[in-house]
Amino acid sequence: MGSYGMLARRVVQTETPVMVQIQELIRGSKDVMSLAQGVVHWLPPKPALEKVKEIVWEPSVSRYGADEGLPELREALVKKLREENQLCKSSVMVTAGANQAFVNIVLTLCDAGDSVVMFAPYYFNAYMSFQMTGVTNILVGPGNPETLHPDADWLKRILQETKPTPKLVTVVNPGNPSGTYIPDALLKRLSDICRDAGSWLLVDNTYEYFMFDGRKHSCVEGNHIVNIFSFSKAYGMMGWRVGYIAYPSEVEGFAAQLLKVQDNIPICASIISQRLALFSLEVGPEWVTDQVKELVKNRTIIQEALAPLGEGAVKGGEGAIYLWAKLPEKHTEDFEVVRWLARKHGVVLIPGSACGCPGHVRISFGGLLENDCLLASKRLKKGLEELVTSGMLE
Repeated sequence: MGSYGMLARRVVQTETPVMVQIQELIRGSKDVMSLAQGVVHWLPPKPALEKVKEIVWEPSVSRYGADEGLPELREALVKKLREENQLCKSSVMVTAGANQAFVNIVLTLCDAGDSVVMFAPYYFNAYMSFQMTGVTNILVGPGNPETLHPDADWLKRILQETKPTPKLVTVVNPGNPSGTYIPDALLKRLSDICRDAGSWLLVDNTYEYFMFDGRKHSCVEGNHIVNIFSFSKAYGMMGWRVGYIAYPSEVEGFAAQLLKVQDNIPICASIISQRLALFSLEVGPEWVTDQVKELVKNRTIIQEALAPLGEGAVKGGEGAIYLWAKLPEKHTEDFEVVRWLARKHGVVLIPGSACGCPGHVRISFGGLLENDCLLASKRLKKGLEELVTSGMLE
């Protein structure tokens, strides 16, 4: 007993959470500003919070609820999916955030040893979810060098050539960490390729409302498609932990198997959090889009701070709350650059190696109010200017 060898190999071999490393870096640094974690600066809608205050003493809030979610919330979500996302043949399960939704789906659809497909740069927590559930044959496909869009031709070839056929393909739209949006035509093509090959397509729509420059978000639906959504970013509910799964109603047995997983992880999402989610839905999506419009200023501020990296080095910003940047060629050790920026210049980013792309960084522009974002951007620009001209001087 007490031996390292007694621990589960699937967890030992799972990547260390990059956000845990970043949080440790922040705690160990003085006066550091974070452009790292994917958060927004706003709180949930005030009318929704006021209603939550009124129900805290209700006995039902402290008891278990239905595993799949409060009936009234699920009913509201089915209505939302039909009206906003044009998903008319999907059932809903409420989860403790989108990350838990992803794990639910992996446990329901994938066996240990199955192969799955992601595209670089990928969302680090999704990669870890595969690893810790024993799905170790993770095939990472390329993105278009200019757009970072998933390479559909590569996907078609890999699904045809890999035997047995990969069980699941996953994308985030708009992207985390890329901040790029997969156009409707390309998303439909990815769906068709997966359908023809007999693979599931799992689409993470966490940032559905975070669309810029006139772009419109869209979803795809089918008996081979699962969609994930979240309240965390849109309604400023990161700490309340509410997400949901939209899964095909016509696939026999899906709901029953998904319910087994749900009952053994959270049983149900927090009841008071679900009530806040319902109250927030009543406020409406216009409230969210008004908040998102203000982030355009932050995006512009951070884009200017990244200018020292040169033309073509910065991608993304079409959607979500991220920009994706390539570091100078001689600085491929991105985590060292991140540590240096925190220590020397007081600003923290996410290293691209955590997303399958060494030599890059992810920058989040959603978590700071405009004045704080200006200060963080000044630190970042100064650090990058020094990095480009002189290297990591102490």
